[in-house]
Amino acid sequence: MRLTSSGRHHAAFEFGDLRVVSLRDGYIDMSPTLLRDEHGCAFDVLPGAVPLVGGNLRLSVNAFFVTDGTRSVLVDTGASDAWHDPTMGLLHDALDEAGIDRAQITDVAITHRHVDHVSGLIAPDGSEAFAKLERVWIGAGDAPVFTGRLEPLRDRVVPVSEKAAINDWTTAVPAPGHTPGHTVYDITSGTGRLLVWGDTVHVPTLQFDRPNVAWEYDGDQPRARAARADLLEQLAQPRRFVAGAHLDSPGIARVAPAGDGYALEYLAPRIG
Repeated sequence: MRLTSSGRHHAAFEFGDLRVVSLRDGYIDMSPTLLRDEHGCAFDVLPGAVPLVGGNLRLSVNAFFVTDGTRSVLVDTGASDAWHDPTMGLLHDALDEAGIDRAQITDVAITHRHVDHVSGLIAPDGSEAFAKLERVWIGAGDAPVFTGRLEPLRDRVVPVSEKAAINDWTTAVPAPGHTPGHTVYDITSGTGRLLVWGDTVHVPTLQFDRPNVAWEYDGDQPRARAARADLLEQLAQPRRFVAGAHLDSPGIARVAPAGDGYALEYLAPRIG
């Protein structure tokens, strides 16, 4: 995977016959008390390797656009104005910076139902963000989120309850735990495979080294731990890459075994 361009809000990569673009929606600051150790308890003392900003964890929020030049998939959509924080909702700026026309997006794949992943389907002015949207893929357990502001999109929702092909090179794979419908997207090119996930990892400086560390908002912590362990084992294989919603922007990396956990090697310098 080769970096071809980058800016304040995006980084684009050549991935065999595909183009992968990381899109920065912004960042959120959250309390370190949300981390849970192997026993489900908050940490008395946070490991020193975890950086804090003003006493909080700073989580990048990323979405990912993948195209073969004809078909495209946008994985996650950011927060739009749902987070009520000026550090979020930058997806449209990122798309513009990367030269991606929102009107070309027909398929959106949502990793899960939380507001920083699904809310960007609707623009801040209340209009649909993607005028030619045909399908919204989401785990069946999270599909009930399409009410209220998201209600107009309900007839285009494709609930995913088992592995499902979105196109020739993208497969939706259920990975429940964080939410009932948490789903990852396996993207295959001629040079390797890219796994795009949502909230499998929130704090990369800790959860790769200690994969048993969970997050308070994991709806089923044991199941989330199991899903993370399975995905990390897959990613440690040759020619595998990960794109993570809360990995440091641009959030695309390699994973390798290291001690009792894993090491993360980013493919591009941090943006934002």
